[in-house]
Amino acid sequence: MTASAPAVLKFGGSSFTEPAAYGELARALSARLDAEDRPLAVVVSAMPGETEHLRERLHAVDPHPSDDGVAGLVPLADVVSAHLLAAALHRASRTSTVLAGHQVGFTTDETFMWARLEHIDPEPLQHALAAHEVVVVPGGQASDSRGRPTWLGKNSSDLSAVAVAVAVGADRCEIHSDVEGIYSCDPNKVTGTRLLERVSYADAAAMSHQGAKMLHHRSVRLAEQHGITLVCRHNKAPFTPGTVIGAGGPADAVVLNLRSAVLGYPDHATADRAHHALSGDGLDVIRLDDSPGMALIGGYMDHEESHRRHGLVPGHAVGIPVTEIRNGRSTLHVAADEDTAVQLAQKLHDHLLTPAPRAV
Repeated sequence: MTASAPAVLKFGGSSFTEPAAYGELARALSARLDAEDRPLAVVVSAMPGETEHLRERLHAVDPHPSDDGVAGLVPLADVVSAHLLAAALHRASRTSTVLAGHQVGFTTDETFMWARLEHIDPEPLQHALAAHEVVVVPGGQASDSRGRPTWLGKNSSDLSAVAVAVAVGADRCEIHSDVEGIYSCDPNKVTGTRLLERVSYADAAAMSHQGAKMLHHRSVRLAEQHGITLVCRHNKAPFTPGTVIGAGGPADAVVLNLRSAVLGYPDHATADRAHHALSGDGLDVIRLDDSPGMALIGGYMDHEESHRRHGLVPGHAVGIPVTEIRNGRSTLHVAADEDTAVQLAQKLHDHLLTPAPRAV
């Protein structure tokens, strides 16, 4: 990164477990401003639970809200977080401003939810950074060509951060979360996991697409497209760095996400139609090769409503996907239930640690 390029940082919702956390981060950002003498572009997520609270209130009014209604309301939780950080920066005597989705210069298609980023206009961010020490951007937000609010999807603050880096000409983007990097499997479910110090763009995108709790795969692909290195760091001082995502060789891992589910259908033709429909709605889905089934990744969306919208009978739950990524190849297994999924993930991960037999 050149000396004049702003630093781009993203802080997930776990960074703000209480209001005092905004003041702590503002002081850390102030110290960084003094040390580096360059502006900061900071992308933030909502405080834990705030997005879900808005979603619950919306569903209490309308059990099946329209996509534009969700996109207009739910992301406001991130806007609140951005303004709380701006307030903390003001208290720390630092100049800052907030650029929300309709102001930041990101234009998407018209799908409203899980919208696809189509254009990045650098002017709004560059203008704001010329006038302020810190520009705060609420994550996951954009607008379509008609100016209507759109949402980039669950956990899409990473995508916002990479888009900010593209707009300001940065060649690296720092992603801060409650873990310092990417592990070979979920350390809360599987023993013996290890921190991966370097992961290629391809493997990081594959892990995310399969359901790993890490950067969104669209953010990884955008970073690769623009040659932006992603640096994963802890979200509390001293902000320890962990995994670097960029060019490099393969990294072996096992992906376990108990929110994901495998849906079964009566035949391959029906499974193909469902996969086409749900992927068109922006959901992360993976069509199984050997059976009329589909893995629904993450489990945050109302897939039954998406099925009905397209005139399809919802698939029935048949298990939980567990994916082994080894030597750059992904193999998806199906476990019958949560306990079996954890046991399978442990077995596959143990196998990753076993050296391959030597050729005789």
